[in-house]
Amino acid sequence: MPREISLRDVKDLVGQEIGVSDWITVDQTMIDQFGDATLDHQFIHTDPARAAAESPFGGTIAHGFLTLSLLSAMNFGSLPRIREQTMGLNYGFDKVRFGSPVRTGRRIRGRFTLTEARLRGAGMLMTTYDVTVDIENERKPALTAHWITIVQFDPKDRPDDW
Repeated sequence: MPREISLRDVKDLVGQEIGVSDWITVDQTMIDQFGDATLDHQFIHTDPARAAAESPFGGTIAHGFLTLSLLSAMNFGSLPRIREQTMGLNYGFDKVRFGSPVRTGRRIRGRFTLTEARLRGAGMLMTTYDVTVDIENERKPALTAHWITIVQFDPKDRPDDW
Protein backbone atom coordinates (compact mmCIF):
# COMPACT_ATOMS: atom_id res chain seq x y z
CA MET A 1 0.00 0.00 0.00
CA PRO A 2 1.44 3.42 -0.90
CA ARG A 3 2.17 5.78 2.01
CA GLU A 4 -0.09 8.39 0.40
CA ILE A 5 -3.21 8.05 -1.73
CA SER A 6 -5.69 10.47 -3.26
CA LEU A 7 -9.22 10.97 -2.05
CA ARG A 8 -10.42 9.54 -5.36
CA ASP A 9 -8.62 6.22 -4.58
CA VAL A 10 -10.35 5.61 -1.25
CA LYS A 11 -13.61 4.14 -2.52
CA ASP A 12 -11.70 1.54 -4.57
CA LEU A 13 -10.12 0.24 -1.34
CA VAL A 14 -13.41 -0.64 0.38
CA GLY A 15 -13.36 -4.29 1.36
CA GLN A 16 -9.56 -4.51 1.48
CA GLU A 17 -7.12 -4.78 4.35
CA ILE A 18 -5.22 -1.54 3.87
CA GLY A 19 -2.91 -1.47 6.84
CA VAL A 20 -1.06 -3.63 9.33
CA SER A 21 0.85 -1.79 12.03
CA ASP A 22 4.24 -2.50 13.47
CA TRP A 23 4.34 -4.46 16.71
CA ILE A 24 4.05 -2.46 19.94
CA THR A 25 5.36 -3.87 23.22
CA VAL A 26 2.97 -3.32 26.11
CA ASP A 27 5.24 -3.17 29.14
CA GLN A 28 4.55 -2.53 32.81
CA THR A 29 5.67 1.10 32.59
CA MET A 30 3.11 1.78 29.85
CA ILE A 31 0.40 0.03 31.85
CA ASP A 32 1.28 1.95 35.03
CA GLN A 33 1.27 5.28 33.19
CA PHE A 34 -2.12 4.49 31.67
CA GLY A 35 -3.41 3.57 35.12
CA ASP A 36 -2.15 6.90 36.47
CA ALA A 37 -3.73 8.85 33.59
CA THR A 38 -7.11 7.13 33.96
CA LEU A 39 -7.07 6.64 37.75
CA ASP A 40 -7.52 2.89 37.20
CA HIS A 41 -5.11 1.16 39.56
CA GLN A 42 -6.82 -2.22 39.79
CA PHE A 43 -4.25 -4.77 40.95
CA ILE A 44 -4.57 -6.96 37.83
CA HIS A 45 -2.95 -4.07 35.95
CA THR A 46 -0.56 -2.44 38.41
CA ASP A 47 0.53 -4.96 41.05
CA PRO A 48 2.64 -7.72 39.46
CA ALA A 49 3.10 -9.75 42.66
CA ARG A 50 -0.57 -9.72 43.61
CA ALA A 51 -1.69 -10.35 40.01
CA ALA A 52 0.63 -13.37 39.83
CA ALA A 53 -0.79 -14.73 43.09
CA GLU A 54 -4.48 -13.89 42.75
CA SER A 55 -5.43 -13.57 39.08
CA PRO A 56 -5.88 -16.27 36.45
CA PHE A 57 -3.44 -14.44 34.14
CA GLY A 58 -0.16 -15.30 35.88
CA GLY A 59 0.76 -11.63 36.16
CA THR A 60 -0.45 -8.20 35.21
CA ILE A 61 -2.43 -7.45 32.05
CA ALA A 62 -3.02 -4.26 30.09
CA HIS A 63 -6.21 -2.29 30.57
CA GLY A 64 -8.61 -3.02 27.71
CA PHE A 65 -8.92 0.71 27.16
CA LEU A 66 -5.12 0.97 26.87
CA THR A 67 -5.24 -1.53 24.03
CA LEU A 68 -8.09 0.46 22.44
CA SER A 69 -6.22 3.75 22.82
CA LEU A 70 -3.17 2.36 21.02
CA LEU A 71 -5.25 2.14 17.83
CA SER A 72 -4.39 5.78 17.14
CA ALA A 73 -0.67 5.00 17.02
CA MET A 74 -1.31 1.83 15.02
CA ASN A 75 -3.47 3.77 12.55
CA PHE A 76 -0.93 6.54 12.12
CA GLY A 77 1.88 4.13 11.44
CA SER A 78 0.12 1.83 9.00
CA LEU A 79 -2.69 3.50 7.04
CA PRO A 80 -1.91 5.56 3.95
CA ARG A 81 -2.34 9.31 4.30
CA ILE A 82 -4.99 10.86 2.08
CA ARG A 83 -3.28 13.62 0.11
CA GLU A 84 -6.21 16.07 0.29
CA GLN A 85 -6.82 15.55 4.02
CA THR A 86 -6.64 18.68 6.15
CA MET A 87 -7.63 16.98 9.40
CA GLY A 88 -8.69 13.59 10.71
CA LEU A 89 -11.28 13.07 13.43
CA ASN A 90 -12.17 10.10 15.58
CA TYR A 91 -15.95 9.73 15.26
CA GLY A 92 -16.28 6.69 17.50
CA PHE A 93 -16.75 2.96 17.62
CA ASP A 94 -19.48 0.47 16.96
CA LYS A 95 -19.12 -2.85 18.73
CA VAL A 96 -15.82 -2.98 20.58
CA ARG A 97 -14.96 -6.42 21.99
CA PHE A 98 -12.01 -7.37 24.19
CA GLY A 99 -11.32 -10.96 23.19
CA SER A 100 -8.17 -11.86 25.05
CA PRO A 101 -6.07 -10.14 27.75
CA VAL A 102 -2.77 -8.57 26.78
CA ARG A 103 -0.26 -9.87 29.27
CA THR A 104 2.53 -7.53 30.31
CA GLY A 105 5.51 -7.68 27.97
CA ARG A 106 3.52 -8.97 24.98
CA ARG A 107 3.53 -7.34 21.57
CA ILE A 108 0.38 -6.27 19.75
CA ARG A 109 -0.39 -4.91 16.29
CA GLY A 110 -3.43 -3.56 14.48
CA ARG A 111 -4.96 -4.79 11.24
CA PHE A 112 -7.29 -2.39 9.39
CA THR A 113 -9.85 -3.33 6.75
CA LEU A 114 -11.73 -0.45 5.15
CA THR A 115 -15.41 -1.46 5.15
CA GLU A 116 -17.10 1.80 4.17
CA ALA A 117 -16.24 5.20 2.71
CA ARG A 118 -18.92 7.79 2.07
CA LEU A 119 -19.13 11.53 1.77
CA ARG A 120 -20.71 13.37 4.64
CA GLY A 121 -21.15 16.99 3.73
CA ALA A 122 -19.15 18.98 1.23
CA GLY A 123 -15.73 18.46 2.81
CA MET A 124 -15.94 15.32 4.92
CA LEU A 125 -15.40 11.66 4.17
CA MET A 126 -16.66 9.15 6.74
CA THR A 127 -14.69 5.92 6.82
CA THR A 128 -15.36 2.75 8.76
CA TYR A 129 -12.73 0.14 9.52
CA ASP A 130 -12.94 -3.37 10.87
CA VAL A 131 -10.02 -3.42 13.26
CA THR A 132 -8.36 -6.43 14.85
CA VAL A 133 -5.58 -6.16 17.41
CA ASP A 134 -3.41 -9.26 17.28
CA ILE A 135 -1.28 -10.52 20.15
CA GLU A 136 1.98 -11.97 18.90
CA ASN A 137 1.99 -15.79 18.93
CA GLU A 138 -1.62 -16.02 20.15
CA ARG A 139 -4.59 -17.26 18.17
CA LYS A 140 -7.27 -15.10 19.74
CA PRO A 141 -7.12 -11.31 19.19
CA ALA A 142 -6.95 -8.81 22.02
CA LEU A 143 -9.62 -6.63 20.47
CA THR A 144 -12.01 -6.33 17.56
CA ALA A 145 -13.98 -3.21 16.69
CA HIS A 146 -15.75 -1.20 14.02
CA TRP A 147 -13.99 2.18 14.04
CA ILE A 148 -15.51 5.24 12.40
CA THR A 149 -13.34 8.20 11.42
CA ILE A 150 -13.87 11.40 9.50
CA VAL A 151 -11.41 12.80 6.99
CA GLN A 152 -11.85 16.52 6.49
CA PHE A 153 -10.75 18.09 3.21
CA ASP A 154 -11.25 21.30 1.28
CA PRO A 155 -14.56 20.95 -0.63
CA LYS A 156 -12.85 22.18 -3.82
CA ASP A 157 -10.79 18.95 -3.73
CA ARG A 158 -13.89 16.72 -3.82
CA PRO A 159 -13.72 14.30 -6.75
CA ASP A 160 -16.48 14.76 -9.31
CA ASP A 161 -17.36 11.05 -9.32
CA TRP A 162 -18.28 10.83 -5.62
